[in-house]
Amino acid sequence: MKLYDAFFALARRGAFRWMGDRAFLRLQYRLKRKKSLRLNPPQTYGEKLQWLKLYDRQPVYTQMADKIAARDFVAARVGEKYLIPEIVRYSRAEDVDWAALPRRFALKCAHGSSANILCRDKEALDIPAAQKKIAAWMRRNWFWASREWPYKNIPHRILVEKFLESETDVPRDYKILCFSGEPKCIIVDFDRYTHHTRNYYDLNWQRLPVINRHPNYKGAVPPPKCLEEMLSVARALSRGVPHLRVDLYEVDGRVYFGEMTFFHGYGMEEYRPESFEYEMGGWIALPGEKA
Repeated sequence: MKLYDAFFALARRGAFRWMGDRAFLRLQYRLKRKKSLRLNPPQTYGEKLQWLKLYDRQPVYTQMADKIAARDFVAARVGEKYLIPEIVRYSRAEDVDWAALPRRFALKCAHGSSANILCRDKEALDIPAAQKKIAAWMRRNWFWASREWPYKNIPHRILVEKFLESETDVPRDYKILCFSGEPKCIIVDFDRYTHHTRNYYDLNWQRLPVINRHPNYKGAVPPPKCLEEMLSVARALSRGVPHLRVDLYEVDGRVYFGEMTFFHGYGMEEYRPESFEYEMGGWIALPGEKA
């Protein structure tokens, strides 16, 4: 196992709770990016995201990152029509009533990241394995993995939503990167569980010559039919926030809210060309700066 992978595995379990946030992020950035973290002043996208972790801690961010509480935030900002229909919510892993759940559903831990179970067919689901996985997620606090403050005080709960059906079985999610309330680019992931590829698009749906973590998908990709509506929703949800990633789905001509993320890729990922990371850094106006 690489040194960073070992460090991250320990951090995720809270092994470095004794370390201050600033010192932790400097060490994590050094191990991941192989260079020093500049915080005075930060310049790149990744550096500015680390700065925001430390110094931009608004109470509303906890609500926005909480996958249950965020539903009220979204309903107030853009309307309930953008919410995926809720089936049930639970406070403990052992409370999940598998027999009462429908054949297809999406289960997620409200306090976590990538803590999801997309069930296409309950008859084929390994329920004991799923129960064990959920129990582990419910014990974890995602804050410790990379000091993303919005996660720190989210109540540990479970949300079950309707499984969104689409022509591709699981609908494609569109990750819209917003800066001070303005969308700048859109991330689309392909074949995430097989041969993961990723493209960046501008607001006119022109593919950007950017590689971030995964290679580019080479095929032609039509824009979502509801692109302008998606951008409008992203603007409304990201208003007043220096940087926010708004994840949306499009199914049967309707837009649905997925989640909001403040620190794409923990702010630790590399970009090629490197100039794009500086360009994105320029899009972030830190609190106190003029947007």
